[in-house]
Amino acid sequence: MAGFKKWEYMTNIFKAFFNKFLKNLFRKKKHIKLGLYGPPNGGKTTLANRICQDWLGEDMGSVSNIAHETREIQIKEQISIKNDEGKEISFNLVDTPGIATKIDFEDFIKSGMKEKEAKIRAKEATKGVIDAIKWLDEMDTIIIVLDSTQDPYSQVNITIIGNLAAREIPVLIVANKVDLKKADIKKIEAAFPQYEIVGISAKYGDNVNEFYNALFKYAS
Repeated sequence: MAGFKKWEYMTNIFKAFFNKFLKNLFRKKKHIKLGLYGPPNGGKTTLANRICQDWLGEDMGSVSNIAHETREIQIKEQISIKNDEGKEISFNLVDTPGIATKIDFEDFIKSGMKEKEAKIRAKEATKGVIDAIKWLDEMDTIIIVLDSTQDPYSQVNITIIGNLAAREIPVLIVANKVDLKKADIKKIEAAFPQYEIVGISAKYGDNVNEFYNALFKYAS
């Protein structure tokens, strides 16, 4: 009986080691899935467009001041970037809908939509949030894009942070919109001391090279 328990114990250790080995092997593959997550209007699609323009010469998707403009998962495949040292990584870029705990059709009415259109938009946006959360299982690296002019605690869903930690997915936080006077990266750094923060302006390209170089720590 003691021999059987020892065999079972060793088997479990081997399984744990093997699963960890496969996980690390998967993480180190040359081509990965890079997901952009964050609140509505934080600048995810603007950053996605910046990346695609810099390395592909084309946009990822449309940008709007209306919240939840991105309501479906958007994917741009086969993006390859190089850092200052000449190293290269290749990834599929996944732009996800803005994560929000509450989506009210009345907010869309305030943006000028009619009630029927607003209700459809709210339904689509809700589905988009659910899809974005489901897609966490597909991601190898996550970029959380925050608006550096807004309160960081009101922008990040704690459930998402918990899910990322549980899945041990590498995370890089981008403090976007540093070109604006109200930008305050220190607030974001204080809110999330466990993560690296890179301040950029996705719209104008400020510090974008710093972002690309930081990306190599998490996506290679």
